[in-house]
Amino acid sequence: MDSESAISALGALAQGTRLDVFRLLVKYGPDGLAAGEIARQLDVPQNTMSAHLGILARAGIVRSERHSRSIIYRADLDALRSLTLFLVKDCCGGRAELCAPLVAELVPCC
Repeated sequence: MDSESAISALGALAQGTRLDVFRLLVKYGPDGLAAGEIARQLDVPQNTMSAHLGILARAGIVRSERHSRSIIYRADLDALRSLTLFLVKDCCGGRAELCAPLVAELVPCC
């Protein structure tokens, strides 16, 4: 990931509703959720949710796939991994022991 892509992803997540959407999609994993269901669960009007999903998709951190009349959205976990690695690439100046707590926090979630 380059700086421009990281800035785009972080910018997309730097808004409360979009951050909530991304975290919800991470929770649902590869199954994803239909746009209407995301809007319902977060109590956001569908047209507003559509705009938020578009921003997240253009930033490359969510993917969408049409299923009949619904569009299913999924968090792009590869993009999240790339962003995380970009942010910590030079973690602690190469002193791995200083990054160990961060790695330990990430391991149990998976």
